[in-house]
Amino acid sequence: MLADALVRPRRVRSLAGLWLHGLILTGVAGLVLALCGNPLVAGLVALGLVMALSLISNAKNAMLGEPLLFSDLALLVAVYRHPQFYLSALQPWQLRALAVGAAGLVALFAWLFVPALLPHLIGLGLAVGAVGLIALSLQLPPWRRLAPEPAAIMDVARHGLLASLLLYWRRWKATDDPHLCTDGLPQPPTTQLVVVVQCESFADPAELFGDSALALPGLAAARAAAWRQGHLLVSGFGAYTNRTEYGVIFGRDEETLGFRRFDPFLTAMGEASHALPARLARHGWRNLFVHPHDLGFYSRDTIMPAAGFAEMVGPEAFAMPAKGEHRYVSDEAIADVIMDRARAAREPGLFHAVTIENHGPWPADKTCALKKQSSAYLELVARGDAMLSRLMADVAALKRPALLAFYGDHRPSIPGACMPGGDRHTPYVLLRYDAEGQLVRGCGTRRDLTPAQFHHALIDAISA
Repeated sequence: MLADALVRPRRVRSLAGLWLHGLILTGVAGLVLALCGNPLVAGLVALGLVMALSLISNAKNAMLGEPLLFSDLALLVAVYRHPQFYLSALQPWQLRALAVGAAGLVALFAWLFVPALLPHLIGLGLAVGAVGLIALSLQLPPWRRLAPEPAAIMDVARHGLLASLLLYWRRWKATDDPHLCTDGLPQPPTTQLVVVVQCESFADPAELFGDSALALPGLAAARAAAWRQGHLLVSGFGAYTNRTEYGVIFGRDEETLGFRRFDPFLTAMGEASHALPARLARHGWRNLFVHPHDLGFYSRDTIMPAAGFAEMVGPEAFAMPAKGEHRYVSDEAIADVIMDRARAAREPGLFHAVTIENHGPWPADKTCALKKQSSAYLELVARGDAMLSRLMADVAALKRPALLAFYGDHRPSIPGACMPGGDRHTPYVLLRYDAEGQLVRGCGTRRDLTPAQFHHALIDAISA
């Protein structure tokens, strides 16, 4: 209970949450006791679990503005395969504490193993009993009514971390599958080429750091020439590329998703028919997905083909950065692939790219007490801006009716310089080109959109 009390946000937990917390830990301790037969080890493992989850949740909350969620546990394999994406959120002392704690528990498990049968049977009984009581409790009114709507920060504060993980998983499991979408676009496409670029951690540094001298020239030119532009109202901060990506491709808003909003890729196969490329494919379009990183991440290798992308371009198509360069494939290399395929295309197509060069972490420059920024971030976001400028010119040179959409997936989390708690929006621009490669101007006013609304704005522009 004391370990759970350390989880931020801190407040007195509900009795219903404490009951679930106790049952979960009893079940964990019972399972370990069934395996090793030693009550001391069982108790230490249960305590170690809640302390580790509390530490991880607090680290995540400090960096991303969200506590640990049930959907994060689905990424355990991804943590093993790509630890740099996750362990960078932890301080060195936190990493050492987790490593020492895990090693100590394994050593205790081996050293204090009890060969007698009775302790193992008692542990099995505790585990089965705890699971049974949890299942029964969740059917009773005090618990059945808990966490009816997604409000993770509030629910963790009210019911505790372990109880919230269980309640949110239960709500997620109970979410209805959506109906199939068998329609194409509302109006036949008038555009022949659509280039959509989701740029990693792309945000306006003039807004992030409060310095107009840091404004990006490419973004400024794109905003001035855009058919539509504004703020993309993303829900994540510092991470959760998948939420923005899903909203733009599938067009399903977070109210519709309910508890699936935290990682919509987990249920994306059930909504593949709603995806923009799938709807364009019904009009004879051939669509391309480009991402220079492991396509198995978030199961893109199976979800994107189901969503209507006829071709996937993954990391094997790119030369990895040389030693001493940034660790990810450059935005420039992605622009090369997009434009090579666009020039060769003889049929209408959607080319959707997800970049990765500007992935963190980025150290903050503490140049003075009142002004903190990150030169590492400024260098990388400028490369994304250069990509935007290049694509604007190259798409115009094709002299085809075309759209260019460019947006940031989320803001960067930079300790001491850009922290959760404030604005979360990123910029987006949507540019239209006529058959002569000339820009078609819009009304010029800013229009702020969610990723799902941006999906529908793309559909409107494709048929305009």
